[in-house]
Amino acid sequence: MHLQKKGLRVLGIADSYSGREHSILAGIVMRRDLVIDGTAFSQVTVGGMDATEGVLTLIRALDRRDINAIFLSGCVIAFFNIIDPRRVQECTGLPVICVSYEESFGLEGDIRHHFPGDTKRRDAYRSLGERIPHTHPNGQMVFIRSWGIGFCEAAQLCSAFTSEGKIPEPLRVARISARAVHEFTRRADTGTGGDAADSLASSGEFISGKDDK
Repeated sequence: MHLQKKGLRVLGIADSYSGREHSILAGIVMRRDLVIDGTAFSQVTVGGMDATEGVLTLIRALDRRDINAIFLSGCVIAFFNIIDPRRVQECTGLPVICVSYEESFGLEGDIRHHFPGDTKRRDAYRSLGERIPHTHPNGQMVFIRSWGIGFCEAAQLCSAFTSEGKIPEPLRVARISARAVHEFTRRADTGTGGDAADSLASSGEFISGKDDK
């Protein structure tokens, strides 16, 4: 993968939820020069086990053939709804890089507490494997898991898309976008968002866009 190639594109996926049944997933396609040229949205169940399908739904909505890699903002989203990055990698044929930002002793104890007896969820978490720390050139540290790509190249790609701080730009913009749609649909639920928001909130697949070039 030529990291300096201007046309290199990655898809960053992040979620947002707060006290609702569903979490919003936002996907941002971003070029190596940090230009955005695609967006898509989907939703997953808070506390469910449909995160992987939500990610794949978003990717199908984009219908892109020019994406070189996928960034995930964490593999455990929406109250322990666990993404299977290996399945995403196998279904798309693209490298998958999961990025998280805080040191942790792991989430297995939390899963046992909130979902006692849920061995499927626990096994899904265990299958993710260990995170590997990576320090950006700016000194900020992140933690990486990767599938379909070696750690060194995944770390270089992560840093290549990080302009400041520790969060890669595709994931930072995806987080902002997910929060905006989450707030939009929340207002729709309370009757302050307009009729257009009602149809948006009821859909599992929201918006997709891509460069016309």
